[in-house]
Amino acid sequence: MIIGLDVGGTHTDVVLLGPEGLVARAKEVTDHGDLVSTVIRGVDGVLAGVKPETIKRVVLSTTLTTNSVIRNTLTPVGMVVAAGPGMAPELHAIGPSFHVVKGALDHRGAEIAALDRGEVEKALSRIREEGISALGLVTKFSVRNPAHEEAMEKAAKGRFDTVFCGHRMSGVLNFPRRIASCWLNAAVHGAYATFRKAVLEAFSARGITAPVHVLKADGGTFSLDAALECPGETVLSGPSASVMGAIPHAPLGKDVLVLDIGGTTTDMAVLISGVPVLEPLGAEVGGVKTLFRALKSVSIGLGGDSELKVIEGRLAIGPDRKGPALCLGGPVPTPTDAMAVLGLYEGGDRAAALRGMETLGASLDMDAEAVSYFVLKNLCEKIRDAAFSMVEAINGRPVYTLHEMLEGYTVKPEALLVMGGPAAVLAEGLAVASGLDARAVPDWGVANAIGAALARTTCAVTVLADTQRGFVRAPEEGYSKEAPIAFTMEDAIRLAGDLVRQKALRLGADAEGLEVEVLEAQEFSMMRGYRRAGRNIRVRAQVRPGLIRNGGRG
Repeated sequence: MIIGLDVGGTHTDVVLLGPEGLVARAKEVTDHGDLVSTVIRGVDGVLAGVKPETIKRVVLSTTLTTNSVIRNTLTPVGMVVAAGPGMAPELHAIGPSFHVVKGALDHRGAEIAALDRGEVEKALSRIREEGISALGLVTKFSVRNPAHEEAMEKAAKGRFDTVFCGHRMSGVLNFPRRIASCWLNAAVHGAYATFRKAVLEAFSARGITAPVHVLKADGGTFSLDAALECPGETVLSGPSASVMGAIPHAPLGKDVLVLDIGGTTTDMAVLISGVPVLEPLGAEVGGVKTLFRALKSVSIGLGGDSELKVIEGRLAIGPDRKGPALCLGGPVPTPTDAMAVLGLYEGGDRAAALRGMETLGASLDMDAEAVSYFVLKNLCEKIRDAAFSMVEAINGRPVYTLHEMLEGYTVKPEALLVMGGPAAVLAEGLAVASGLDARAVPDWGVANAIGAALARTTCAVTVLADTQRGFVRAPEEGYSKEAPIAFTMEDAIRLAGDLVRQKALRLGADAEGLEVEVLEAQEFSMMRGYRRAGRNIRVRAQVRPGLIRNGGRG
């Protein structure tokens, strides 16, 4: 049996899945100040009468990283950065203690300016004097040659609690995003380590010894332990749970909008023939742009608990949430109250909802029923507008899916898949507003948690070979060896496949059914005079994201 948890901004959804499908479900109010207690209450809610030893897998999404950025509760991080000529790292300064030192590599990884170890020592000493115990080390082109970062790491050894190097974040070139990625990893590591320890202890106390996984921003998972290596990858794991929950129900051959309507926000994404669209460069949260691979998603401040008010004679919905709906003891009217008035929501105190909607309607010269219909119509139209704006933004740049880049492809949504608490109520209104076929997915209230539960372990590896200089490297994996002049593209693809399989197993993947694919394979000949002097080879391979069980379609 499998437990899946999706920790949302308002509620945490939990499911227990068995061979027969959905066995139990639970919903808990998310306590952002104590996510561990929220997770444990949810798990307890689905474990009644279940033997702990029958649990074989636990997967959870977490808002920990995202909330830490948005709420600015991050651990202070000292950054030491080297770039060389042509780049001003100060323009990308981040954190309370940012230091630039001399040293430079060219685009092939050759040293063009020696690392100034004296400046490095001064920077490290200054950071420690400031009481900062987390450190990020980044040099430009470190993915081509990590020597300068490794030298700084050696100098920092034993002096800091947490140290991350930029070349281990990603094999993709982008110096500013690498700086941000390294900083974010170090900034959330302490909080994540505390969260991990508490979760494992709580599960152990309940007799649950099954592997525990965390959902990543790209819709894949890694083990709770492996996430210590890169906790920043857990950013935006909540929206990815929604996408994974929609995949089994997406029609092949069609572009589909996915809408997860929660209490506070609506998360939106796109599937192209059942495959999610990726952020082209990496995840972005709270203005921090990273290299962490992520599904393309947009969150807007519209949900079932959004505040309703009238401003200058016009209805305003959200983006604020003042609490639960009036019918559930909240302070202001919400779309959930409109549903209650219309008999579309059976929980809570309908009389309280009715009073709130009568007051709101009086400002718009409508009775309670009329204003309730008006609220839901407006909510659907606002969600539609935001979704179409997202599609327009996606079409403004090359489209990337989890499997390939689709050159010249234009996304044209043909259907809507809706999940979340109000999904069944709003699906019809969204169909009318959008002109698209819209339907709530099965088990719409917990589809995100089901998506988390069934997500596969994923990872990617980049192999870089320069036969003229005689090396082959996989920077994220710390792999570096000599490469003969005869090293070929086939050799690089074979090496990338081996390394990505090894990485997947280390991250907690099941050895059976690993689907490895090559995302990128490029080769350039380097000339000396009129003769080829070597090859520059780049291969990027991944374990394909998707769902366990029946290939993710049922």
